[in-house]
Amino acid sequence: MLEVVAAYIQNNGQVLLCRRGPQKSRALQWEFPGGKVEPGETKPEALIRECMEELSVTLEVGAELADVQFEYPDVSIHLTLLDAVIRDGTPQKTEHADLRWVSPAAFERFALCPADRALVRFLRKAEA
Repeated sequence: MLEVVAAYIQNNGQVLLCRRGPQKSRALQWEFPGGKVEPGETKPEALIRECMEELSVTLEVGAELADVQFEYPDVSIHLTLLDAVIRDGTPQKTEHADLRWVSPAAFERFALCPADRALVRFLRKAEA
């Protein structure tokens, strides 16, 4: 099972979503930014590295908000969503097709990757 981390980055009531590139698996679907945890990394360390590489931002990582295990046809993942704040930089599209600041109420309007949809369902239940 592949360990993957994602960032719940908020700014003025909006959350950052990233659209996967057309050449990637789950092409052009939306996701919370993040990526794979490399051997020897903690989840916060991996998230900081991934967001620097993919968005050119420095994060401060907070608490774990949710996690899901998900079976894609090509890979099994354990995806952990961590609260995060941008401490330096402005998100750039270095690897993604698009970036959007979105109200959490509007998540359903985006074609989220299935594992990210599962995270949103978990967050909605936690809010209820």
